[in-house]
Amino acid sequence: MSALGSRLNLWWAIFRVSVEERLVYRGDFAFGTLMRFLPMLTQIFLWWAIFDAMAARQGDGTDVNAIRIKGYNLHDMIAYMLLVMLARAFSSMPGLTSGIATSIQKGEIKKFLIQPVDMLGSLLLQRIAHKLVYYLIAIGPFALVFFLCRSFFDAGFPAPDQLLGLVLVLIGSFLLGFAMEACLGLVAFWLLEVSSLAFIFMLLSFFLSGHMFPLDLMPAPLDWIIGLLPFQYLAYFPSAVALGKVTGEELVWGIVVQYLWVIGFWVLCRWLWVRGLTRYGGYGG
Repeated sequence: MSALGSRLNLWWAIFRVSVEERLVYRGDFAFGTLMRFLPMLTQIFLWWAIFDAMAARQGDGTDVNAIRIKGYNLHDMIAYMLLVMLARAFSSMPGLTSGIATSIQKGEIKKFLIQPVDMLGSLLLQRIAHKLVYYLIAIGPFALVFFLCRSFFDAGFPAPDQLLGLVLVLIGSFLLGFAMEACLGLVAFWLLEVSSLAFIFMLLSFFLSGHMFPLDLMPAPLDWIIGLLPFQYLAYFPSAVALGKVTGEELVWGIVVQYLWVIGFWVLCRWLWVRGLTRYGGYGG
């Protein structure tokens, strides 16, 4: 068997085992997905109150659905919040940073140095398996929530070209989320504790990715500054694409920039791994 065939069989074995491990938690995936939508109710009610107050200030019986904030009406805002949950499910990587850091600190990465298995590639396959099983199980809760809230999606189902762009953007958000958190975990080669950095990253990601509100609501020049950062491609950009607010050349350019960020962070991951190994020392059996 060729070296390439052996390597493919190895990756397939890792992927298959990872899928089997994740299937053990299928009940937790389904119930957890449904429960994650409950905190979203707070944000929905908050925006509902904001739009209702703005309609009341008009004083002429203006319908709440006629109020717009930078192109967003009430339905758009609620649809955006629901779509952000979908996008964040792709880009979030719970436990990845801490897992890599713990492996480095406890010397568990030695197994990747004596076996023909690439750590970053193995972790990526495990996350792909996790997301695959997660969405196969969680498609029911997602479908239920989006069906009950279908009246908020005024734009309807995306056109075929827009749908293709959305698929590419969601894949890009997954790859970008993985690469960014992997880089943060690899910093453990130089720092004894990375939990504080992980917490700061989580806060920045939550705010700058558009999880709390659409980033195009930000005033100038903050909107321009945030647009230069990669965080928007984790949640805001996929949600805006799904709502039809990013189309045509803007969509193509956005996908190109997103994947450039993916390549950049993946190269950084490899550099941190190689440089980190030069200062790593593993002792014992």
